[in-house]
Amino acid sequence: MPTVTRELRIPDAAERDDLGAFVARAIRLDPSCVVRLRARDDRVHAWVETPFDALATRSVPGSVEPGDLTVGGSDLLAALAIVGGEVVDPGSPQDLRWRSALPPEPCWHTVDEVPADVLVDLVDRGAAVARDHVGPHGTPPASLLDQKVITVSGAGFEVPVPLRCLFALSGMGFVGAHEAGEAVRVSATDAWLRLDARYGAIVRRRHSLLPLLV
Repeated sequence: MPTVTRELRIPDAAERDDLGAFVARAIRLDPSCVVRLRARDDRVHAWVETPFDALATRSVPGSVEPGDLTVGGSDLLAALAIVGGEVVDPGSPQDLRWRSALPPEPCWHTVDEVPADVLVDLVDRGAAVARDHVGPHGTPPASLLDQKVITVSGAGFEVPVPLRCLFALSGMGFVGAHEAGEAVRVSATDAWLRLDARYGAIVRRRHSLLPLLV
């Protein structure tokens, strides 16, 4: 069988560093994480599954071959931070380890923008409550993570945002000690919620999928 070439090309060094920082934060949350790389419109979109049942994503100018490839987070970080260079081998395919559906590319509607410091305050308050209500596995219970801590309205949508999305936003380093006046854009489709901050976005289904009836 012919050898399949794996190639991640990111021409700009600063963009490579930003993608490396994104992968490093994902590994900090889950040392065994995988990263899905997808080529779209002269950009590479990186996706990771967070421990909060929400996806995190960041895109950088570049290309990847194959055009949809899942690799180990540690392999990708080593390629970006240690090997370096405009073109790297992102790592061995781990496609079978990717479990989540991805949202559609089009049809996002901007609902509103929320000051980042408002979300940081909600994260801090949620973390304080979580410390007093640790579940049996050492993590906050789902009932706490699913609490809707803020509702954003606009463009014909009313979008409740659960605490788990804000924990993912903070855990990935997308909000925190940033410049005053920074905002997080809230977008939605009929089925998905998206929070866009400066360094990346958090995406999650707005509604649970109904089980199939057999």
